[in-house]
Amino acid sequence: MNPAAEFDLIVYGASGYTGRLVAEHLAKRYGVGGEVKWAMAGRDAQKLAQVRDAIGAPKDTPLVVADADDPASLDAMVRRTKAVITTVGPYQLYGDHLIAACAAAGTDYLDLTGEPNWMHKTIAKLDATAKETGARLCHSCGFDSIPFELGVLFCEETAKAKLGGSVPRVKGRVRAIRGGLSGGTAASGAATMAAVQKDPSLMQVLADPFALTPGFRGPDQPRGDQAHHDPDVGADVGPFMMAMINTKNVHRSNLLMGHPYGTDFVYDEMSVVVPGVAVEFTGLGEGGPKPGEGPTKEEREAGFFDILFVGIAEDGRKVRVAVKGDRDPGYGSTSKMLAEAALCLVKECAEAPGGVWTPGAAMGMRLVERLQRNAGLTFSAE
Repeated sequence: MNPAAEFDLIVYGASGYTGRLVAEHLAKRYGVGGEVKWAMAGRDAQKLAQVRDAIGAPKDTPLVVADADDPASLDAMVRRTKAVITTVGPYQLYGDHLIAACAAAGTDYLDLTGEPNWMHKTIAKLDATAKETGARLCHSCGFDSIPFELGVLFCEETAKAKLGGSVPRVKGRVRAIRGGLSGGTAASGAATMAAVQKDPSLMQVLADPFALTPGFRGPDQPRGDQAHHDPDVGADVGPFMMAMINTKNVHRSNLLMGHPYGTDFVYDEMSVVVPGVAVEFTGLGEGGPKPGEGPTKEEREAGFFDILFVGIAEDGRKVRVAVKGDRDPGYGSTSKMLAEAALCLVKECAEAPGGVWTPGAAMGMRLVERLQRNAGLTFSAE
């Protein structure tokens, strides 16, 4: 973190679909120049001003012009702030210079990436630099993977309180979800597939649950690609499209915290298949939204998610906890999670050292509490 910086946060990509929602959350909850000093950044000052006015942010909200194609502008931007929030993806196409600039400057960095191939690369390239400069680089600060990574943390904390210790097995089960993908998410998936076509060895990274835990390999994990009956939820379960990234982040989190869940920890994620219950994730495939597009305000506010975590002790005793969100997962909830994660890192976690982090490992239960207070999430034992 850059303690003498002019701003606490800069939202880079604030004129894009998700960046605008992040800026709107900050403007509504914190105003400008009060307890949180923040700015909006992007490549077009006129567009930034239009978004500032459209979201009802004060006229004196600072606007910073910076462009992924102009490395000097990114270098200048990151020196002005304690943390940069970036929503400019696909990160494997547009993110390299920004995250490297943050690592070099000692500036905290938070993104929404669900691109494991790119995360694998940034850990290898930037972890050592960030440790030297004190920059905390946090990937996956949205629906992938905060509710899952923190859901496992909360499940393990509940197990400690109720069962007297952590549990070596946790199941993540998506019980209900309603929401849409934005064009940015679809573009990230397409960029990852294009990268794999160019370099087929990346398939190993995508398939490996321990791709983000360099130097550590745990036991075999459930594949999660076959539907089956799960007695712990009393229903059939099937593959969940985001398990590939979330499981990797959960294992990285366990590694970064010193393996509190054990080195033999097993985790998988599936969707519960219940007739008549909403499991709607729209916007996939042909004819989906283009970058900059996404669900309407009404669709975001009608969205929600409900995820169950079952922790199983070696003696068979169990705990059950739920993580729920009050907006569509990909955008309404994600924008609030990203903003609050950045504030938690800057305001409440000064002691976390530099490095490439997961949000849960860097911020722990402080982030759980902040998300419950300010982001419409609930974490509860069942």
